[in-house]
Amino acid sequence: MWLIVGLGNPGVKYQLNRHNIGFILVDIMVENITDKRSYKKDQSSEVIKLKIDGEDVVFAKPQTFMNRSGEAVQALMSFYKVTPDKILIVQDDIDQPFAGIKFQFGRGHGGHNGIRSIHEQLGNDKYLRLKIGVGRPTVPQMEVADWVLQNFSDEELKHIPKILEHCYLGIESLIKNGYQKTATLFNKNILENKP
Repeated sequence: MWLIVGLGNPGVKYQLNRHNIGFILVDIMVENITDKRSYKKDQSSEVIKLKIDGEDVVFAKPQTFMNRSGEAVQALMSFYKVTPDKILIVQDDIDQPFAGIKFQFGRGHGGHNGIRSIHEQLGNDKYLRLKIGVGRPTVPQMEVADWVLQNFSDEELKHIPKILEHCYLGIESLIKNGYQKTATLFNKNILENKP
């Protein structure tokens, strides 16, 4: 069984924030796999259990707010008896330019409060992450926290479907082919015309 956790903040006002790209991707994947899309409340998260390529996959959106994401992830991991190597956390990443995609395993939190919380609750960093680049503030004096809590710009929104499709295919690959092959094939900026 896999546990795929999209990070974000609950509530309509955060829906299209850069910080909520994890929630956005989980919703799109669930929508593509099933027409029901009926999450249930479980372990401080919205959860739905589906199948990808015959594998059971629990999709989750923690409702604890970003800074306490670890509480929900720990609870989900324990309840569904998922091992850390079968956990994928989907997060926004300011250290990559917009549309940069990176599957990663066992790295530091990089200042991301949701990841910091998960590290603290799990007691290690031995789980998989899908980092989706949102870039840094375009105005130098803007705080990073303000940047990630802003909605994607109209220009960025044009590219979101392409980004989400690439991530979706990457997650399918991860489940079928494993981490190394997936990272080799899918770690790139999809707006750059490079092989």
